[in-house]
Amino acid sequence: MSSIETKCLHEGWKPGKGEARQVPITQTTTFKYDTSDEMGKLFDLEADGYFYTRLANPTNDAVAAKICALEGGVAAMLTSSGQAANFYAVFNICEAGDHFIASSSIYGGTYNLFGVTMKKMGIECTFVDQTLPEEELAKYFRPNTKLVFGESITNPTVSVFDFEKFARLAHFHGVPLIVDNTFATPINCRPFEWGADIVTHSTTKYMDGHATAVGGCIVDSGNFDWLAHADKFPGLTTPDESYHGIVYAERFGKAAYITKATSQLMRDFGSIPSPQNSFYLNLGLESLHIRMERHCANALTIAKYLQAHDKVAWVHYADLPGDEYHELAKKYMPKGTCGVLSFGIKGGREASIAFMDHLKLISIVTHVADAKTCLLHPASHTHRQMSEEQLLEAGVQPDLIRLSVGIENAEDLIADIAQALEQVNC
Repeated sequence: MSSIETKCLHEGWKPGKGEARQVPITQTTTFKYDTSDEMGKLFDLEADGYFYTRLANPTNDAVAAKICALEGGVAAMLTSSGQAANFYAVFNICEAGDHFIASSSIYGGTYNLFGVTMKKMGIECTFVDQTLPEEELAKYFRPNTKLVFGESITNPTVSVFDFEKFARLAHFHGVPLIVDNTFATPINCRPFEWGADIVTHSTTKYMDGHATAVGGCIVDSGNFDWLAHADKFPGLTTPDESYHGIVYAERFGKAAYITKATSQLMRDFGSIPSPQNSFYLNLGLESLHIRMERHCANALTIAKYLQAHDKVAWVHYADLPGDEYHELAKKYMPKGTCGVLSFGIKGGREASIAFMDHLKLISIVTHVADAKTCLLHPASHTHRQMSEEQLLEAGVQPDLIRLSVGIENAEDLIADIAQALEQVNC
C-alpha cells in the first residue's frame, strides 16, 4: 500500500483467518514458553518473541509498526510519554561526558529535560537559535557532540524547522539529526525525506487526537551508519556486556538503534505504555489523515480572523502568507502545518490573560493538539520553569497565547473569540 491514508487504517496489524480485525489488547505482564531454553534465547536476543511487557508487548509493537510505516522508517518503539521518547532517543547514544545541540525553541518540558535533568547525568546540551546561518551554527559543534535535535514545528512558537540545513550540519560532523515531529505528524511532514535520521512523537497529541492516553514513539530511518562513526557511538559499536558482548550495529544492522533502546533502556527504565493506551492510540491513528486536514483549515481561518482584528497585536502561523516561516512551510509541509498558532493581545501579558479568562467554548488546558479547541499562556503554564532570559531565547514572548484549533465549526470558534475580545480593554 502506498498512500498514507490507507496506511493509517491498515498498517501494523495484519489479521489472519478468524482473528480480530482490530488490534487485540494483549493485557498481560508475561508470556508462556514450553522450555527454559526457549526463554533463554529471548533474554540473549537470539530469538524474537515476548517474555515481559516491560520490554515489549504485541499490542504496542503493532501500533509502533503503523507509526513506523507512516514515517517511512525501518523500526520503531512506543514509550509511555513523549518526554520518555525524547529522553530515550538522546540517551540511547549519549552518556556522561557527551554533548549535543538542540534548538532553543523547543517545548519547555524538553528544554528542562535537556538543560537541567540530563545535565545532572553529565550530558551537556547547547541550545542554539535555529535561524542562524550554517557557518554560525557550525561553531557549536565539539569533538564530543553526538547529535542535533529540533522540532518540525516548535511548541509554542510554531516556527518551522529547516531540516536540510541541520541535516547538512549534523552529517558533516558525523552525527544524526533527531526531529520531534509531533505537531506536523507524518500526514503533513516526513522528516526522513529531508535528511532527519530519527523521529520522535508525543503520540498524546494529534496521533491520539482525543486526549485520552499519554504516549510517545521513536522511529529510526535506518539511514545513519553507526559503524562509519564507530568511535562516536560505542554503545552501538562495541560489545554490550549486559547481553554477553553483543555489538548492536553488527548484529542488528538497520534495526540496531531501536533494538538497543528496547532491550537496554526499556529494560532498565521501563517507560512502556499500557497496551490499553496503545489500543486507544491506534483508534486515533485511523482518522489522523482526515483530522489533520480539518485542523489546518480551521486554524488558517482563525489566524486570518485574528490577523485582521484591531485588538490583536500579532499572529504567528506559518500557513499565513507573509509569515516569516511561510516559505519553509510551503517547502516542507505543502499540505499544511498543523492546527496550532500563537498570537498576542494588544495590552500585553495581562490583556492576553484577561482574554483567555472570558472564553466560554474554548478551554484553558495544559493539553494541545486534540479534537477540541484549547489554549494556554506558556509563560504562566508550560514554560513557567524558565527564566525571562530563557523565555526570550526560546522566542516565548510574555503575551504569547498558544491556541490549538480543533475540528469544531470554525464560525462557532470565531464567535467565542470575538465575545472574549470585546471584554478586553486594550
